[in-house]
Formats: sequence, structure tokens, C-alpha cells
Amino acid sequence: MHNSLKTVFGLMTLIAGMVISMPLFAHGVDDATKTFLAGNEGVSIIPFLYIGAKHMVTGYDHLLFLVGVIFFLYRSKDILIYVSFFTLGHSLTLLFGVLNDTHVNAYLIDAIIGLSIVYKGFDNLGGFKRVFGFQPNTKAAVLIFGLFHGFGLATKLQEFKLSSDGLVENILAFNVGVEIGQFVALLFILLAINYWRRFDSFLRFSTMTNTLLMSGGLMLVGYQMTGYFVG
Repeated sequence: MHNSLKTVFGLMTLIAGMVISMPLFAHGVDDATKTFLAGNEGVSIIPFLYIGAKHMVTGYDHLLFLVGVIFFLYRSKDILIYVSFFTLGHSLTLLFGVLNDTHVNAYLIDAIIGLSIVYKGFDNLGGFKRVFGFQPNTKAAVLIFGLFHGFGLATKLQEFKLSSDGLVENILAFNVGVEIGQFVALLFILLAINYWRRFDSFLRFSTMTNTLLMSGGLMLVGYQMTGYFVG
């Protein structure tokens, strides 16, 4: 029981830490990455792989959404299906947004990403059935929100006005890096959740955990909308 409680509070501390860090790291890109992206010319596969992986591993908004997506998925097949829908969605709009120079407001798109976190927490709590009397298609929702997450990734890159020289190769490398980062982060999240599921505390604290997810999403929405109206 002692180990299960440590796992519970460890996971909830991780979620709470992501929530608290949102205002600090929103749109955050370190100086070395900024310098590289602003000055890069030509094909740079390895650096873009690394930047994509790092962005996903440190992307609290994407990770919180994934926590919500897999929280009640017990079969590997289901996890693979849902994560694939999310991957397809964000890959399509990442590539489309950058390669077609399609711009969206960064604050608004990040606010929608925050709403995706709220959605999953609310869905995991059975909110749609209890409040509205119906259950939205969960796979379609993950795909649709994945599209918005992809535009969120695209806006980060578009801020640096990347050189057209080697752009296709670099964006493809960035996207592959994102998937690598997602796989690594998801692996650790799954290990923690699967260990926690061995104990009764998983269901006992599931409401609190998903409420934290919703709170984190709402904080992100509020922060981004403030930036939209004030910035």
C-alpha cells in the first residue's frame, strides 16, 4: 500500500507540476534552439530530429492530453489505436501548416489545446453521459484534437521563418523527432499508470487525477486567452 500511495502522489505531483509550469513555459523555446532555427540553412536532419523529440518530451500540454487519452485504456491494442489517431492528426496539420505556410493565431490554438485536456478529463469522469446524456465518439475526438495539436506545433516553428532550403526534409525530421519524443514520454507514463493500476487506489484517486487534468486545461485556456486579448 505504501508503494501504491507513492505512485499515486508521484503521478499527481507530475500533473500538478505541469499545471503550475504552464505560464512559465508557454511558447518557450530555449536560446540555443532559437539561434539554430533562426540561422539554419539547408538540410539538418539530426538537429531537427532532436528539437522535435525535445519539444514533445517537454510539451506539457501534449503530455497532459495523452495522460487523459490512455488513463482508462487497459489493452495495448486500444492504446495503439488511440495514440495512432492522435499521431495522424498532429502529423497532418504540422506538415500542412508549415509546408503550406498556413498561419493560425498561436494563443487561440493553444487555448483549444487546453480545451482538449479539459475534454479528456471531463470525458474520463463520464461527464458527457451524466450531464448531456450522450457519449461523443472518442476516437474521432482524439483525431480532431490531434489536428489542433499539430497546428500548435506548426505555430512554434513558423515563428522562426524557416529557410525554404531543405524545408521539407527538416520538417519531416522534426515530425519524426516528435514521434520519438512521444514514444519515450508515453513509455514512462504507461509504466507509471500500469503500476498504479495494480492497487485499489487507482480507481479511488481517478476522479481527483482527472479533475487535476481539467484544472490544468482550464488554466492553460485562461492563460492563452489572456495573452490573446492583452498581447
